[in-house]
Parts: sequence; structure tokens; C-alpha cells
Amino acid sequence: MDPSMHHQNCPPYDSPAAHRWWILYDQHLAAQGIAAKARPWYQRRVRQLLQRHPGLSAKALQREDINAFLIALGGMNLADWQRLQALDALQRFAAYARMPWDTSVDWADWRQRWNTAADSHEAAVLEQGQLPDDPSLRRYVLRLRLRHRSIRTEQSYMQWIQRCLHFHRLSTADALEPRHIGPFLDYVVGQRGAAASTQRQALCALVDFMREGLGLGEVDVGDYRQASKVRQVPTVLSRDEVRAVLAAIREPAPALLISLLYGAGLRLTEGLRLRIKDIDIPHGMLLVQCGKGGVSRRTPLPQSCRTMIEAQMQQVQDQHRQDLAQGFGSASLSPGLSAKFSTVASQFAWQYLFPSTRLAVDPRDSMVKRHHLHASHIQRVVREAARAAGLSKRTTCHTLRHSFATHLLESGTDIRTVQELLGHRDVATTMIYTHVLNRPGLSVRSPIDQLFA
Repeated sequence: MDPSMHHQNCPPYDSPAAHRWWILYDQHLAAQGIAAKARPWYQRRVRQLLQRHPGLSAKALQREDINAFLIALGGMNLADWQRLQALDALQRFAAYARMPWDTSVDWADWRQRWNTAADSHEAAVLEQGQLPDDPSLRRYVLRLRLRHRSIRTEQSYMQWIQRCLHFHRLSTADALEPRHIGPFLDYVVGQRGAAASTQRQALCALVDFMREGLGLGEVDVGDYRQASKVRQVPTVLSRDEVRAVLAAIREPAPALLISLLYGAGLRLTEGLRLRIKDIDIPHGMLLVQCGKGGVSRRTPLPQSCRTMIEAQMQQVQDQHRQDLAQGFGSASLSPGLSAKFSTVASQFAWQYLFPSTRLAVDPRDSMVKRHHLHASHIQRVVREAARAAGLSKRTTCHTLRHSFATHLLESGTDIRTVQELLGHRDVATTMIYTHVLNRPGLSVRSPIDQLFA
């Protein structure tokens, strides 16, 4: 049977047909000489790609979808051999299942970019960026940028390394050893009261530095006190409260962005990173590129925001023309995108929907560009709007995303649809909103109410 027909009849979720297809594919990988311990990873990378596009068959994917997934992989904390293995996994799958995009993806170019020896042009560009004076930190920052980690990740990881150095009173980064990590993590939790996610971030930063910056193969952190993870029910606003918050915002661009956080269920960083090319007004869709965990998704564009979006796009275009006339006009891109698509940064389609009001020097290549609005500004606008609306609840940008999900469930939207709109990998993450609804208890009457009935 045609292997592509196997995949057509076997979507990437549990079913007898899917199970049989993956068994056949595993046998094919074994026949191709892929080691037994590597074959589960070959299948896992393919599944990760398919999970990024729920509702689409593998054949419906485009070259841009594959490139976006590979860019996301480049930004993950993976070793060079792991990225090359993932690339090989996708290429073998595409050939075996006869995917239409197999011949349109430039596999050789991606393989060259991900080899340990960095692309000379990209490395030369990065050398012109702002780098630390400490040799070990300088080498590590270059590795982060060659792996296409975001600026936020770079800044966060560097802060944790500096804090650990200060804690142990070390003057140079190469003096850090694996034995230093455990006591520092104890301090982060015991003295600073950090949450489990914060401690985990510190651990990832320090272990990654040991491996990528100092070249250690194994990093034995030793024993340390792990922070307890507390799962809290999210704060949710009522529809009237959301309406009051939105009405209290006066700045047009923040008002539109905050409307999309609620109207499309976006995370703040996802909204800030929207580019003109991601707005599909004719089809009423937003394309969220490389969201949390590298997951891309499509979400409906609120019709009530259409006029504001068109006005915002016109403002961006006017600003872009002025920038071009002054010899600028480039939007910030990751070094990986800049190296692969060198001319797109100055195209209107690649400009941010919510650009910064000022030009700035990109620390990665020292070029003057226009980035997006800063997250702290939008966070402040939301806090001030909630205060002006007289809300007593702690209201953040993410509260609007929580409210989006809860209000959809209240309206009868099935939880799988909400999961896809939010970009959750696991439906269990989405299930927390059923606790907010508290549906099992809606028919329960408090005993104190019966006393005064």
C-alpha cells in the first residue's frame, strides 16, 4: 500500500490504524539503519510537527510551516546532534510518506546551518553584536545566538549566571563548577522564596552554561531543595469587568493589543510579536508564530477589532515609509532568520503590528532596527485600566487570556477547541478552566443560605 495513504488514514493520535502505521514506519526506520534507541525520537519529532497544526493533515502543510518548526527547534535547548537528528527525522518521514513539501524544503541548507561549524556569514554578523567581556560568557552568548535563542532567554540566562557568580563571590565565569549550582538553588528557594518555575529556570540556565559555555559533557548538580509546585486556579474577569477594563484604555495601539489578548486568547509575547504578514483579514484569522514551546497556531481574528487593525496597519505602513526614507526600516529578526532571509527585514510584511515608538540598536548585530512595544508598557496599561475600572481583583495581561478561555467554555465551546485556540499541548492544561467554572457545584446550595431562607 502507498505509504502516503497509510498516513492519510492514520492521523497522529491514538487509533488502531495510527498504531499500525507507526509500527510500519518504525520497521522502515530500522531497515534504514536507525538505532533502536533513536527511533522513538524520530517519531516524536514528527508528532511534534503535526501537533503544531491541529486540524490539518500532514499533506496540507506548507514549506513555511516546516521552516517555522525548524526555526523553533533551533531556539530550543538542544545540542547540535539533536537538531540534526530532528532534521533527519522530518526528511525521512517526508520521503517515506511522500509529502508534497518534501522537495520544497531546503534540507541541505538547514543541515549546513546546524552543523557544529557555524555559518561564516551568521557568525560574522553575531561577532559585531554586543558581547560580554568575560571570555566564557562571550563564548556562551555567541552559542545562544547561534542556536537562535530569543533575547529574553539570553537576558534571563545571563542574569542567573551573574547571580550565581555573585552568590559564590566568584570573579570569572570559568570558575563556576557543577558543585556550585545546588547551594545556589537552595538559596533561591530558601532565602528568596522563589517559585518552582523560577528555580527551574535558574537550573536550566546554569546547566546550559556548563555544557555550552564551559564544554562539560555531564553536569552533576547534586542534591538541592526543590521548590514545591502549587497549582492555583486562575483569576478570571466577568464580561462586564473586561468591558470596563477595555473602556478605560485611551492609547489606540495598546487598546487594540489588549483587546486581542482577550478576543483571541493570546499571550502577551504572542501579541507583541505579531507581524503584518500574520494578519489574515479576508479569512478573519491570526497566525501565532512560535508561541510557547515553539507551537504555532491559527486563531480567529475578532470581527470587532477589524477596523482598529486596519487603522493600525496603516499607521505601521506610514511609519515604515518614514524609516525607509531615513535609511532604516528594518524590523528586528533573529540571527537565524536574518541569515536565511536577508532581505525580508525591511519589507512591510515583516514589520511588527505593534512597533516600538523608537528605533534601537539590536544587541545581536549592532544594527539600528525597530522592535515591538515593550511588555512592561502594556502590563502597566492593564494595571492602570483595572484600577480605573474599580476592580478589586489582581488583573494582569494573562488574566485576559484566562477570561477568554473561561467565557468560551461558559458559552458551550468544547474543551478540545479551546485547547487548540490556546495552543496547549495537553488538554489537561486546559482542564484547569473547568475548575474555574466549578460546574459540579453549581447546583449545590450553601447550608448558611438555608438558615436564612
